[in-house]
Amino acid sequence: MKKISLSQIISFLFLIVMALIWLVPLIYGVLTSFKSEMELMTAGFKILPIEWVLTNYQELLVNNTSTPLVKWFFNSLFISVSHTLLVLVVVSLSAFAYSRLEFKGKKKLFSFLLATMMFPSVVNLIPLYKIVDILGWVNTPLAMIIPGAAGVFNIFLVKQFMDNIPKDFDEAAQIDGANDLTIFFKIILPLIKPVLLVVALFAFTSSWNDFLWPSIVFNDIEKMPITSGLQLLQGMYQSQPTLLMAGALIAIIPTFILYLFAQKYFLQSMSLSAGVKG
Repeated sequence: MKKISLSQIISFLFLIVMALIWLVPLIYGVLTSFKSEMELMTAGFKILPIEWVLTNYQELLVNNTSTPLVKWFFNSLFISVSHTLLVLVVVSLSAFAYSRLEFKGKKKLFSFLLATMMFPSVVNLIPLYKIVDILGWVNTPLAMIIPGAAGVFNIFLVKQFMDNIPKDFDEAAQIDGANDLTIFFKIILPLIKPVLLVVALFAFTSSWNDFLWPSIVFNDIEKMPITSGLQLLQGMYQSQPTLLMAGALIAIIPTFILYLFAQKYFLQSMSLSAGVKG
């Protein structure tokens, strides 16, 4: 029988504590969304509802016209999926250029891009809003789909993955008459699918959970994504926590399902050399 060290026990206990810190509020929030407002105010602190009700979800999804949660949900879904697809196209092609192509000033340009990561994104809000306003994208999905498509971190991540792919593949393809685009689509793209999955997860969750930027560029209630919509919901139902909890739980459904089904691939892809054999 393998002996368990003290450090392993401490690590295990630490992970259990961290899991409980994350899970207990989530479980309490889920159960609270199935309580009536009267029960929450009069029954005191109880984990399980005395009577399970669906009125909170019915009011948000069916009987509410001033806060169209379903509309916000599908707005966010369209924006996040479109943004993710654009990110995959831009990032994969950019990383290919920096990893496999040779052009003047490549290293200096890439170093400059990496240097921009030192600046917090909040400093770009005013100039970015000015650009979006000039282009007429305020209150449109384009204001969230296009900005951020060329994320430097994602380009760096994919480039590092590509650097581990032997260039012998490229040279063999060039001997057979393949051009750069053929090499990218036929050889490189199939090999970088694991890291592209990670980038897609990051891009989707970042777009879905973004709160500050949509709160700035959207003021039309019908066109809002769900994050800025929840802010409006909080203003209207700040004295009804059961409704707010139901709305928040509806908002996390897509990202929860995404990570639930993609967890195995996500963990496998965290190694930059996964799936690449020299």
